[in-house]
Amino acid sequence: MHVIIDLCVVPLGMGVSVSPQIAACQRVIEASGLDHHMHAYGTNIEGPWDEVMAVVKRCHEVVHEMGAPRITTTIKLGTRTDREQSMADKVTSVETKLRNG
Repeated sequence: MHVIIDLCVVPLGMGVSVSPQIAACQRVIEASGLDHHMHAYGTNIEGPWDEVMAVVKRCHEVVHEMGAPRITTTIKLGTRTDREQSMADKVTSVETKLRNG
């Protein structure tokens, strides 16, 4: 099953700045080869369900290995069975409507 997720990983107990841990998680996402797009409060990732969830798990493992005693993660996800749709398709659909009024 194809899934699109919005992933927000927040390490706890690491101080105010968590950008090193987020960068490590981003490296995991990039290494997966899955389509993704980082934004200010997370990363959108799309691909086969098991591969995407394996990336989420690996992000947790890597951030814990960096010393985070706790991690809180928010995931929003969506699946479709009526047709195929990518992250780019979703954005293009809205951009088209914005241009056309």
